[in-house]
Amino acid sequence: MGWWQVGADTLAAGRFVVSELSEATATLQALECGTAANPAERAWFEAHRPAYRQRLAGDPVTARLVRTGLGGHWNADFLTPTPTGGTTFAQELAQVRETPPERARADLEVSGGGPLPAALRRSDLPRRAAGLLEWVWESIVLPDWPRRRRIIDADLVARAGQLGRGGWAAALDTLSPGMRWLGDSRLQVNPRAYPPRELARVQLVFVPVTPRQGWVSWDAEARRYAVVYACSGTLSDADRPVVPDGLGRLLGSSRAVVLVLLDRPRSTTELVGLTGQGLGSVGRHLKVLLDAGLAGRRRSGRSVLYFRTEAGDVLLGAPPG
Repeated sequence: MGWWQVGADTLAAGRFVVSELSEATATLQALECGTAANPAERAWFEAHRPAYRQRLAGDPVTARLVRTGLGGHWNADFLTPTPTGGTTFAQELAQVRETPPERARADLEVSGGGPLPAALRRSDLPRRAAGLLEWVWESIVLPDWPRRRRIIDADLVARAGQLGRGGWAAALDTLSPGMRWLGDSRLQVNPRAYPPRELARVQLVFVPVTPRQGWVSWDAEARRYAVVYACSGTLSDADRPVVPDGLGRLLGSSRAVVLVLLDRPRSTTELVGLTGQGLGSVGRHLKVLLDAGLAGRRRSGRSVLYFRTEAGDVLLGAPPG
């Protein structure tokens, strides 16, 4: 399996950061090789894949580059620079654009598992990759960024709660499929048979993205490591809870959304991030649900978590009348 030996100081200094480039890269990877897990994701693909395919149809070199660099078991390193946090999309994209051509070709040989085809033995690959990532950001991600950022922020709040309640082991065990804390300072990052790596006196960051994509990256020279993982939201409207029509008419659509989201214990801050409603509105909805016996609450450390009661489950699962 692929695991990292993470020093205590490294883990203690680990942090969660937001990366706009990682969000764009995960979206590009989803467009290239992702599959729909539900009707809402299928609608997202139907809305965006035609323009994506049209964009690549006029640029077969870049199409081959993406298939080779993001379509296998290992991403080309220059396409996924290790995030640091606190940088803009333009600053992160510059790292891709300014990659030396020989390094880009070497990375693609690793991700492609062999010598490059003649079509990719050229010096403009970094510029082409950056151009496509910029198109994905401006055409698809940026118009939807406020919503995506709310989902990311809600995930960060939830991770902070897990850290406070159970430490890093609790937060990492639920980060992504195949990742878990093995004990003895070992973090399994994926189930593949890669050699272990020792992370001592390095910077370690965890980066949530909304598409169902994830990877690890590192910059050995700068001693930076990153885990990019899919957060609790998705790239489509699937993260927006489906509210039965009858329930929406009974409770009001905004309050019904809150009830649907209480499928697991959540804080008010997380509910604000997921619904886009104000803190006052979420608080009022929770009070009504509590008074009606449809929701309960319990304290966990410094947080108060709200959950759906059995009565709430029955109401939500009642057949339409």
